Amino acid sequence: QVQLVESGGGLVQAGGSLRLSCAASGSIFRIDVMGWYRQAPGKQRELVATITSGGSTNYVDSAKGRFSISRDNDKKAVYLQMNTLKPEDTAVYYCNARILGTATSSRYLDYWGQGTQVTVSS
Repeated sequence: QVQLVESGGGLVQAGGSLRLSCAASGSIFRIDVMGWYRQAPGKQRELVATITSGGSTNYVDSAKGRFSISRDNDKKAVYLQMNTLKPEDTAVYYCNARILGTATSSRYLDYWGQGTQVTVSS
């Protein structure tokens, strides 16, 4: 069993910063891509940023220059530093990880955290 546990959400004024954290635990042999997604009320879940095990990153255009994703492979953790937050960043943020459970597993599986609320007031 694999769990992803997020923390760090909250209420912040526009222009402020938040740092989200997500730690994976359980039966984990290897983690491939880790990422953050978000879902605003009435909207579809969208990708915010991803990072590979080698450190290559990818961002949605609206996050470029403001958000920074990083990971600690030893801690099986991924982080999202969010600066210059805007009201339109308000959403539930979800951690995602593509995980190989054991050395003999045939494929990677996608796991999701429970979500953490980020609210940016104007």
